[in-house]
Amino acid sequence: MTITPPALSVFETLESEVRSYCRSWPAVFDRAQGSHMYDEDGHTYLDFFAGAGSLNYGHNNPVLKRALIDYIERDGVTHGLDMATTAKRAFLETFQNVILRPRDLPYKVMFPGPTGTNAVESALKLARKVKGRESVVSFTNAFHGMSLGSLAVTGNAFKRAGAGVPLVHGTPMPFDNYFDGQVPDFLWFERLLEDQGSGLNKPAAVIVETVQGEGGINVARAEWLRALQDLCHRQDMLLIVDDIQMGCGRTGAFFSFEEAGIQPDIVTLSKSISGYGLPMSLCLFKPELDVWEPGEHNGTFRGNNPAFVTAAAALNAYWADGQMEKQTLARGEMVERALLAIADENAGAGVSFRGRGLVWGIEFTDKNRATAVCRRAFELGMLLETSGPESEVVKLLPALTISADELDEGLRTLARAVRETA
Repeated sequence: MTITPPALSVFETLESEVRSYCRSWPAVFDRAQGSHMYDEDGHTYLDFFAGAGSLNYGHNNPVLKRALIDYIERDGVTHGLDMATTAKRAFLETFQNVILRPRDLPYKVMFPGPTGTNAVESALKLARKVKGRESVVSFTNAFHGMSLGSLAVTGNAFKRAGAGVPLVHGTPMPFDNYFDGQVPDFLWFERLLEDQGSGLNKPAAVIVETVQGEGGINVARAEWLRALQDLCHRQDMLLIVDDIQMGCGRTGAFFSFEEAGIQPDIVTLSKSISGYGLPMSLCLFKPELDVWEPGEHNGTFRGNNPAFVTAAAALNAYWADGQMEKQTLARGEMVERALLAIADENAGAGVSFRGRGLVWGIEFTDKNRATAVCRRAFELGMLLETSGPESEVVKLLPALTISADELDEGLRTLARAVRETA
């Protein structure tokens, strides 16, 4: 029988059973700064979770906090729907000058609502509107959000089952290396497209993550992504890249698809686009796709002006000089070396790892091991989560601003947690 500590009793009795993260980390958190969180009892936790990727610049980043406090203190607009505001203008100009123009990306910017799934829903709606077709192709182990349209292109059976209704107009295809290299890329997909008897309705679009975060840190090769873009062009399908968790510098470059040298038709961003953990999302698309009628997709909270303020501050502070990308790649090399050592130390236990930049996963042959490692890490003062369809992967998602010493401390704690759960 599990006894609930008094400090957690109100969450047990009043909050819905749907809560999840608090079950893995049974503490009441009170403060957070940089790469650390503190509970109300004074315990310190090194954060390798970063708000599921929404805190790329750490908790309460001082540069972003100062901009936010100044804006609030002068009574800047908080809620603005899609009205023109000085905060939105500053963000749009900064995003264009710091991100889009240097990469020669011509995208229009849409504010579809506060969350990642809002961005995905708008991308799917736009693709269907442009092409006049309903079907959208996604990939095995994909995750795109928890609303119905996003769930229809999500692979996880547990999450799909929560919909309670049929999830239609989505067709899954094998992600990169799904068949361990035994089947040529897109053989099945292309054959279905060209066979009039396949039963596959002509898709409006294909939606893909360059690195599947919730799906188990599955990394698509650059050549696979280029071949996917070529297939989409040849078959008159739009290419949507869901960069909600892997964008904003998580893999090194600001957009995770830059390394592959592709230019998606539509891109979704959320999580760390505000920089401060404030709700905000974007749907970016090529100008010729901007066929929306005014008000055809809207939402009350798509004009979160405090998020515009911190987003502009983050872009100016971390993306104007190119240093963030270099630091992330250097930190990623530190992680890779540490994970190689862990794999060598556990050579007989079926340990493998994969990742890019500052997103990494460790997979165990024993599918229960990842959960045990994360539980032990919490006991040692570190926040880690699992991913993968069976929670079989330990997921490393530290802030991009983490110091080398903090990263080293976390990797040593991880190695200890793996060792002590053998």
